[in-house]
Amino acid sequence: MVRRCSVLAELCLASFLSLSGSAPLAASEPTPAQLQALAGEYTDPIEPDSPLSLYVENGKLIEESSRLVPTELTALSPTDFSLAASRTTIRFKLDAQGRGGELAISSEPDEVYKRTGDPVRHLFHDYQRSEVVIPMRDGIRLHAVILKPADIAIPLPILMQRTPYGVDGTTRASFFAQRPELARDGYIYVAEDIRGRYKSQGKFVMSRPMADHKDPKAIDESTDTYDTVDWLIKNVQRNNGCVGVVGTSYPGFLATAAGIDPHPAVKAISPQAPMIDVWIGDDFFHNGAFRQTYGYDYVMGLESTKERTDVEYGREEDGFNYFLDRGSFAKDVKRSGSKVLPTWKLFLEHPAYDSFWSSRGVEHHLNSVSVPTLSVGGYYDQEDMWGPQEEYAKLEPEDAKHENFLVLGPWRHGSWASSSRHLGNLDFGESIGDEFRSRIEAKFFAHYLKGELGFDLQDTASFQTGSNTWKYYAHFPPAGSRPAALYLSSGGALSWSEPTGTSKTSYVSDPANPIPYRHRPIQPTYSEGSHWFDWLTEDQRFVTDRKDLAVWKLPVLTKDIVVTGEVMADIFAATTGTDNDMVVKLIDQYPEDDPDLKMRGYQLIINAEIFRGRYLSGSDNPEAIPAGSVREYKFSLHDVDHVFKAGHTVMVEIQSTWFPLYDRNPQTFVPNIMKAKPRDYRPETISISEDAEHPSHLEVPVM
Repeated sequence: MVRRCSVLAELCLASFLSLSGSAPLAASEPTPAQLQALAGEYTDPIEPDSPLSLYVENGKLIEESSRLVPTELTALSPTDFSLAASRTTIRFKLDAQGRGGELAISSEPDEVYKRTGDPVRHLFHDYQRSEVVIPMRDGIRLHAVILKPADIAIPLPILMQRTPYGVDGTTRASFFAQRPELARDGYIYVAEDIRGRYKSQGKFVMSRPMADHKDPKAIDESTDTYDTVDWLIKNVQRNNGCVGVVGTSYPGFLATAAGIDPHPAVKAISPQAPMIDVWIGDDFFHNGAFRQTYGYDYVMGLESTKERTDVEYGREEDGFNYFLDRGSFAKDVKRSGSKVLPTWKLFLEHPAYDSFWSSRGVEHHLNSVSVPTLSVGGYYDQEDMWGPQEEYAKLEPEDAKHENFLVLGPWRHGSWASSSRHLGNLDFGESIGDEFRSRIEAKFFAHYLKGELGFDLQDTASFQTGSNTWKYYAHFPPAGSRPAALYLSSGGALSWSEPTGTSKTSYVSDPANPIPYRHRPIQPTYSEGSHWFDWLTEDQRFVTDRKDLAVWKLPVLTKDIVVTGEVMADIFAATTGTDNDMVVKLIDQYPEDDPDLKMRGYQLIINAEIFRGRYLSGSDNPEAIPAGSVREYKFSLHDVDHVFKAGHTVMVEIQSTWFPLYDRNPQTFVPNIMKAKPRDYRPETISISEDAEHPSHLEVPVM
């Protein structure tokens, strides 16, 4: 899927050179008849939902798809063509009748597209591009790109995305490549560099805190959105007075901000994988445990310059060794070769949940559904799984008009933009991104910005994994979901019955030999070839046999178990140290005779989370854990909608390191883990209680 997205982006965004119509044909160029023989629709059998169409127009071979604007190809021979502005080539293989039967793209060497019919032509509006600078209330000017369809005469709504990632590449081609359904529906599309990024003036502040909007001089991302919308409504001709805001990840956070004290013209927002609180459960911390690789890589990439900075691990190809060798995050910063960046400074000086972090917590401001809100998230989102779930949950009690909507699917971060049927080794049997974008997202904005009928989502749409079907609920979790306790029992057994005896399971956790969170080598987060994107779908057998974790299993299932809603871990544990981390995974183990060969015996994470022990008494109150005392670790593993199929096995796995996704807990209490010394890191024994007095269990929402 990652390869497919990159290929489409390359095809969509490349500039192509045209051959002169007056020059004679070179000996290698195809004749008109040879060109016409290549025309057709070509489909990748593995990913059949985004076929390519080739046709002849004005004596040239043109390529398009639902995402790819019509693009002229340059002939190298009667069967070989190139994208002149790139190294990508397309080679056709003829069938017995001399027509194009197959094609291969050089950047996809393992894929062969088969001819599946006549070419299909798609609608592409004539978006005209312009650039503007927009004044904010404090005099700062923000840079924006506007795409306006010249072929639509009626007034149109404005669809806007604000971003820290740069908007110079915003074109007609990129709009269709990234959001084809919305581009085809016809909007005035605006992309804006936020304050302090790329061509916008001002100072960039990561996850800028929300300001007091009673102060007319205060600025934040909400006020910058307000001022931008106000300028657009007054200065962009032929708009209909309605604005929608959409964005994924950081732009998802910005879309959320657009709904806080919004401009009256803002009629709908769709925060997709928004970061809601980067200490509680999004990018940088989860329940106080620091995301070491992400905190290092992302901040260096975003704060080193006004534009994007690539991150490298030097000669060391494996981030596991890179961060293990450095030890604490303070050493990471010292040896980075960079100045101490602003958010690094926050990590180092404010590891606990104080006002510096709570002021950035958008969820504290979600006290009304001020505009219709479509929150979108992925069950396999490696960055912001919690944000959309929390946003929906915070707004739901305030949703008197039934305008708070939620969509959850088996997506990694942002992969609902893809047409793929796959995520890692998982095959869902249909393009779940296409279903969401056409049936829900496009109709949501068309309804609230254009007044069109057809948006019929009552509340929540969820793609149920295991059964691989879309489910539609009046509320999430649905009324039929009931919490059931799944107990950890002696001998590595799971049970639906509360324990009666006295037992415990122990393991030794050694910070010098931490458990990797994904297969090694671990590349820089956003580097070429990085496996960061799909790691939550990796087969857990690569660590399950280690001695520094504990595993419990149900017997092989004789009937399906459907779990829909929030999974809670309620674990009673003791440590011989004075601090520790608790990592809990809920796993679906596939049978050894599964019809899909690559899934035989596969151990698939359904959901998982970490909790840092020092915060058992409160996220703002780190304190030592008395050695040997049994403490209760109760925390959310987040929402699921999954069917454990008959023949599968339900597993629970507990460990105390998850490296280098999370920094190592020294397991000896120190005031600031960010600055821990080598002598602070010590192996300790973790004991999980399995008795009537301390019934460790998972609270599972069973349908």
